[in-house]
Amino acid sequence: MASGTGPTAGEYIIHHLTHLQNQAPKSVADFSVFNLDSLFFSITLGILGCWLLWLAARKATSGVPGRFQAAVEMLVEMVDSQAKGIVHNANSRKLVAPLALVVFVWIFLLNAMDLLPVDLLPLIWEAIYGAAGHDPHHAYMRVVPTADLSVSMGLSVSVLVVCLVYNIKIKGMGGWAHELVTAPFGTSKNPIFALILGVLNLSMQLIEFIAKTVSHGMRLFGNMYAGELIFLLIALMGGAWSLSATGIGLAIGHIIAGTAWAIFHILIITLQAFVFMMLTLVYIGQAHDHH
Repeated sequence: MASGTGPTAGEYIIHHLTHLQNQAPKSVADFSVFNLDSLFFSITLGILGCWLLWLAARKATSGVPGRFQAAVEMLVEMVDSQAKGIVHNANSRKLVAPLALVVFVWIFLLNAMDLLPVDLLPLIWEAIYGAAGHDPHHAYMRVVPTADLSVSMGLSVSVLVVCLVYNIKIKGMGGWAHELVTAPFGTSKNPIFALILGVLNLSMQLIEFIAKTVSHGMRLFGNMYAGELIFLLIALMGGAWSLSATGIGLAIGHIIAGTAWAIFHILIITLQAFVFMMLTLVYIGQAHDHH
């Protein structure tokens, strides 16, 4: 990463929190800049998740299932039961239940990248980058896509689009438009009061859509970003070890803290995938409800 005595703690963390991008941003809101590392890992793990589900379906038998098939069947039954309890339209569940399953598996795999050693993939990338004749100090790479706000918000915006589609599909364009200006405060026979209530209702509906979408993505992003930072801090403990009492203590602390946090983080990555999936089902279920 850096020559000489190596990077400082601040430089180390900043380096690991910098994305591999197609170009340097010209402004804060430069939408022509893409985080190539997030795109690569998101697409790769999405394909891997779909392949694992396809493999389980292809190898499914009516006899005693193997461990892999049993695990997938338990996961499918769990998602299906949650979908039945939230989305009461049987036709909608034909698409919503598989969607929720894919969402859970995909986000779990994205989150699980945080369990890899902090420097493993970045060091491999730096070696490739340096072998290509570039300065490996600038070989940036982040491997946890859900710790990238653009990925987390992209997922939540995608859920919003699905909810809007089901609002129109279930209620019709006219029915949904009527709901936007009559719920939650209702309407009035008086034209002036009806106009005021319509503006208030529409404002509340828009605020609700925005709040749900932002909180949906930010919850996932915040938890995974915090987890990534803790792993970086633990890695710094290991990097500061030396042949002294303090240095050996830091090395032992690095091993103990890293192991404990990794075990606890397994619960976090699973819980965050489950919460994102459940909120997806809840929001789609709300799109089916008439006010």
